[in-house]
Amino acid sequence: MATEDHPTPICGVIELVGQPFADERGSFLNVFRAQEPSFDQAWGQRPIAQVNISRSEAVATVRGLHLQAPPHGEAKLVRCLRGRVWDVAVDLRPDSATYGQWHAVELSPATASALLIPEGCAHGFQVLEPGSELLYLHSGAWVPEAETGIRFNDPRLAIPWPLPPVGLSERDLALPLLESLP
Repeated sequence: MATEDHPTPICGVIELVGQPFADERGSFLNVFRAQEPSFDQAWGQRPIAQVNISRSEAVATVRGLHLQAPPHGEAKLVRCLRGRVWDVAVDLRPDSATYGQWHAVELSPATASALLIPEGCAHGFQVLEPGSELLYLHSGAWVPEAETGIRFNDPRLAIPWPLPPVGLSERDLALPLLESLP
């Protein structure tokens, strides 16, 4: 039931691939175990400050791309509990060699994967199946005035969403473009 970590092209963004135990009764997947080497190396000494569940009903809905601005940055570990999503991390760390780059993975219960998104990287996703649910572990507390992000359709990012995006919130539609970030 170990988890393997798969680094991505963006430093600190890691796909954690679980190996559920399954038998005739069903299955068991360890969502987070601090002492397991893959989790320990990926999450490090960060606290778990909050745990959230997000549910999205409509296929093609896009949520994001969100992050908490410094000094309130937070890491997120995102896992899909139900349905299927295309999960995206965007590097917005000014001093990063991969600033402005993005990486996406498909998350679903079948893949048993999670995506670790470090501080300074924005996160968003597109719903691929109705009623998709995501579980988030956050390393920091929510600070409303630190909420920010980047627009889902930023031409510099050129993210090829799998489906034509729908269901964006007014807040997400008003997020800035990469070129206007400080």
